[in-house]
Amino acid sequence: MKRAFLGELEEVVLLTVAALQEAAYCALITQTIDQQMARSISFPTVHTTLQRLEEKGFVSSLMGGATTERGGRQKRLFTVTAAGQRALIECRQMRSQLWDQIPNQIIQLWGA
Repeated sequence: MKRAFLGELEEVVLLTVAALQEAAYCALITQTIDQQMARSISFPTVHTTLQRLEEKGFVSSLMGGATTERGGRQKRLFTVTAAGQRALIECRQMRSQLWDQIPNQIIQLWGA
């Protein structure tokens, strides 16, 4: 089976969807990335990334109920699919393997 490729932003957005679980919608995902990573990211960038992840089959979405705080509008809620879970696990394993190849002396020099 072909390995799933995730760009850095796709990985961050997918991890955030996984962390937020059933509360994952674009505005909250954007806010969470801003807060957790001290990284400024725009709503349209996250929206486009979510669309790309959905096209790849890594997330699915459905419309939530209308809320008064949103003026009666619905939120599009995102969840990680089984394929998205596998992609995240593969990314984590790949990163761990790469980190394991760096000698401990080097890591200590970095102050990590």
